[in-house]
Amino acid sequence: MDSIIFDLDGTIWDSIDTVLIAWNSVIKRKLKSELTRKDFENIMGLQMNEISRKLFPELPNKQRQQLVKECGEAEIAFLEKQGGVLYENVENVLKELSQKYKLYIVSNCQEGYIEVFYRYHKLETYFSDFENPGRTGLSKGENINLIMDRNHLSNPVYIGDTEGDLKAARFAGIPFIYAKYGFGQVSEYEQAIDSFEDLLNIF
Repeated sequence: MDSIIFDLDGTIWDSIDTVLIAWNSVIKRKLKSELTRKDFENIMGLQMNEISRKLFPELPNKQRQQLVKECGEAEIAFLEKQGGVLYENVENVLKELSQKYKLYIVSNCQEGYIEVFYRYHKLETYFSDFENPGRTGLSKGENINLIMDRNHLSNPVYIGDTEGDLKAARFAGIPFIYAKYGFGQVSEYEQAIDSFEDLLNIF
């Protein structure tokens, strides 16, 4: 194995509480309603177009897209100020892993999301590259392949917490490690971890 590719939400951090405040700042003004943390837990790992359909099925497509665009902009602004919650001992684990492996992030997020994660928590130094559909328009599996091709990776592993992460790893033809502490339920995996720190027992 030459590298580790990470999902972000539910794997490295939990940003839901900050994101919820940001989205509700827009939704309360536009729709006079609010979302809950449970609403977000149910859509973690999906791309923005899927999220918009699940959260606002009653809205016309054009209105839905505009609403999610505004929510996404608010999200980046709020995360810039408040960040998210890193899982326990994340930085120490990343520091140790980065001494032996190249580390990457592939997440189903909008452009700017991974960058603000880097800036707020000052973790960019541990990662060699990242990708997301907000920048490429591709699926998570395709973005994993893009990272592999761009960085000439021959034997990576993908770590995530949802069924979508599993499918992306299978699409890319690489092993999958299930982060059981995250948001999703996964049907199959090569290995599983109960905490981020458990990675040090595998690698």
